[in-house]
Amino acid sequence: MPIATPEQYGKMLDAAQQGGYAYPGINVTSIVTINAALKAFADAKSDGIIQFSTGAGEFASGLNVKDAVHGTIVLAEAAHRLAEKYDVLIGLHTDHCQPKKVDTFLKPLIEATAARRAAGNGNLFQSHMYDGSELPLDQNIAESVELLKLCAANDIILEVEAGVVGGEEDGIDHSDMPADKLYTSPEDMVQVYEALNGLGRFMFAATFGNVHGHYKPGAVKLRPEILRDGQKAVTDKHGAAAEFDLVFHGGSGTPKAQLQETLDYGVVKMNIDTDTQYAFTRPIADHILKKYDEVMMIDGEIGAKKSYDPRTYLKLGEAGVATRLQRACDELKSTGNSIFGKV
Repeated sequence: MPIATPEQYGKMLDAAQQGGYAYPGINVTSIVTINAALKAFADAKSDGIIQFSTGAGEFASGLNVKDAVHGTIVLAEAAHRLAEKYDVLIGLHTDHCQPKKVDTFLKPLIEATAARRAAGNGNLFQSHMYDGSELPLDQNIAESVELLKLCAANDIILEVEAGVVGGEEDGIDHSDMPADKLYTSPEDMVQVYEALNGLGRFMFAATFGNVHGHYKPGAVKLRPEILRDGQKAVTDKHGAAAEFDLVFHGGSGTPKAQLQETLDYGVVKMNIDTDTQYAFTRPIADHILKKYDEVMMIDGEIGAKKSYDPRTYLKLGEAGVATRLQRACDELKSTGNSIFGKV
C-alpha cells in the first residue's frame, strides 16, 4: 500500500535524516495535481509527501460547499486510492493550520484518522502541521504540547513552527513581518525540544529567513547557518539523538546550493507550492495563447473541441508539475532513494 503506514512514514524520515536527503512536500488542490505528484515521485523513484492546506480543502469541496475539512478528506481519500497503482511510499500531510482553525480543521481531521483506526483501517493522514508561530513562544509551545499528545495517540507526527515564514501563501499573510521574527534562535530551538521531547514524534519548522512566494534573486536573505547553530545547541545539551527532523518552508526559488546546505543541518522535508503552481499554469497559458482561435469561438466560428476540452490542457498542467517536482527530488537528493519494499 503506497500510502505509508505510520511505521513506514517514520522510517522514511529516518532514512532521509541518515541519508542526507529530504522529501519534497508538495501542496495539491485536486486529483490532477495529486496525479502529477504521484507521477513525479514514481518517475524519480523517490518517496514523497503530499500535503493539503485549508484553502485546498475549501477549494476541493466546491463553490457551494466551501468546507475545508470535507474537501481535505475527499482529497486524502482520493490520494489513498490513486497511490495504490504506484511503487513508492507517500505520506499525507496537512499544512499551516493556525490557532484559530485548530478546532474547525486540525482536530476534525485527527478525529477522521481516529475513526478509521477504530474501524480497523489505516491512518487517513500520517502528519499534520500546527502553525502557532503568530503566538508568543510559550503559548505556541503549550498548544503544541496538547496537539502532539492528541496526534501521538493516533500514530500521527505533528509538525510545529517557531519563528515566522514571511510572505503570503494561501490566505496567510506575513509580508509585513519584522525581519527579526523570520529567524528562530538557538535558545528557541532548545526550548521547543525540551517541551516536546518524549510526548510523540514531531518535525520542526525552524525559520531562517524563509519567505513564501517567489522573489527575484537577492530579495530573500536566507541564513541556513541558523539551523546548524540551533541543532548544535540542542545536541550539545541533550546528545546526538536530540537532532531535529527539520522542515524547510518557503523553498520555491531557493538557489540549489543554499537548498542543499540545509540538508547538512537536518532538513528532511521541504515544502514546494509556488513553483509547482507556476509549473501547472505556464503550459496551460501557452496552450491558450497559441491556440486562442481554437479555444475560443470567435466571430461566430465553432473553435476546435480538442483544444478547449479541459482534459487537453489539464494534462499539460499535470506534466508541468511532475517535471518541476522531479527536479525538486533531484535537488533534495531523494531521487532513487525510495524505501518501498524494504520496510
